[in-house]
Amino acid sequence: MEDHIRIPPSRFGEPLEKVAFEELWGSYVGRVERDVGVYVAVFDIEVSRRGVVIFGDGATYNRVRFKALVFTPLVNEVVEGEVVRTEEFGAFVRVGPIEALVHRTQMMEDNVVLYDKQSGAFVGERSRRRLGRGDIVRARVVGVSYVSAGNRDMVRVSLTLRQPMLGKLEWIEEELGGSKKKAQAKAQQKP
Repeated sequence: MEDHIRIPPSRFGEPLEKVAFEELWGSYVGRVERDVGVYVAVFDIEVSRRGVVIFGDGATYNRVRFKALVFTPLVNEVVEGEVVRTEEFGAFVRVGPIEALVHRTQMMEDNVVLYDKQSGAFVGERSRRRLGRGDIVRARVVGVSYVSAGNRDMVRVSLTLRQPMLGKLEWIEEELGGSKKKAQAKAQQKP
């Protein structure tokens, strides 16, 4: 990528690469762009030694080239993350630099999922499975939307756990263990 950065006069004595890195980090990391995604990091920074001074501003503006690591959530992508917060309507899962929402109707195969306010966990009425803060889940992205909030864009991601091999990692392990036992039993039945 290419951009121009403003180097204030108070930082003129510092190494140019260090100032450029800090300015770019503050400008880009965490920023959301609809066609790009969420900026996670900047690196491989090359800053021009020649800056331009604009009348009335004592700072220099230097051209900079750099690489950026971005996260672009895609519909149908399978992701893993940690449940970081729960509300009565659903759980928020940290997926890279963002928090994605799993609505309570998308948590497990149970048709009724109860919310235990005291523990902040969801409980399946039939299966008695629990999902709460700190749990690691594997989920599928079912919705991605970009919204404007003031002068910033935000990304909203919806997830589902209601498909085979998705959900809390312990549930997946149970499912795999059950499949192995069935295969072993079937193999033992054959003469």
